[in-house]
Amino acid sequence: MELRHLRYFVAVAEEKSFNKAATRLYISQPPLSRQIKQLEDEVGVTLIDRENRPLKLTEAGEFFYDHAIEILKKSDDLRAMTIRKGNFDNTLSIGFVSSILYGLLPKVIAHFREAYPNIEIKLYELNSWQQTQGLIDGKIDVGFGRLLFEDASIRRMVLREESLVVAVPIGHPLAKEGRTSLRLIDLTNENLLLYPTAPRPSFIDYVLELFEARKLKANYFTEVRELHVALGLVAAGEGLTIVPKTLEHLRNQEVTYIPFEDGLITSPIVMSVRHFDKSELLKTLLNVTYQIYDAEGFDYKKERI
Repeated sequence: MELRHLRYFVAVAEEKSFNKAATRLYISQPPLSRQIKQLEDEVGVTLIDRENRPLKLTEAGEFFYDHAIEILKKSDDLRAMTIRKGNFDNTLSIGFVSSILYGLLPKVIAHFREAYPNIEIKLYELNSWQQTQGLIDGKIDVGFGRLLFEDASIRRMVLREESLVVAVPIGHPLAKEGRTSLRLIDLTNENLLLYPTAPRPSFIDYVLELFEARKLKANYFTEVRELHVALGLVAAGEGLTIVPKTLEHLRNQEVTYIPFEDGLITSPIVMSVRHFDKSELLKTLLNVTYQIYDAEGFDYKKERI
């Protein structure tokens, strides 16, 4: 059994016609029929019920189709990632969420450039979900995000947990009261400005899960396009938002930032790489990150590539 057999079978299954599948595959219909028959002979069962019009998969065919799709996807992913690996010596492509760019990522990149001055660095703003696909299709080599997703081809390392704070308009009662800390329950009836609206899942979902985990509900919230829009609306007195602590210098003439009680509400900073990538470039990038954490006095759990 070869990959081409799987591609031929998938085309027939999806087009429900040998003629349409042949057109899609740019081959003639008789050779396609022979290839499918050879495949069925090899697996020892009938995969396609040819008596139906349009064609219909047998129960075994449905099972085979699901697994063929998975195998073909892994094959395509492997090809894309291998091509990217071949070009890895000259460039390093980094995906990042915007909130991390306002943190220590610029310092990390600057120090990395000192170690590898001849490496071209490409930066892509991608949310955590997009970074997963970017790693799989070879667009990026490493991602810095805030959400954890399960994918067998991706390794995710939680670099550290960053405290979250509440951005409050200067004129808001919570600011006027001089509150030194807040709890999530204090926000249940506030208008929360959550971001970004797309693509999902995003930081919105992470924040809502924080409430759900404590059996609380955010009764009033508005989804906005991005972080800067949320902070702009906070400055205008339209509501509150939740941001990582490293952003509390933004709009600080119009917005005050109040920490959560005991600093227990955090957001992870997640570094994602392909499982097979163990290059010196990535090891250096991770070591530089830890060096900066040490200099800043951050607590973190050390990972290795």
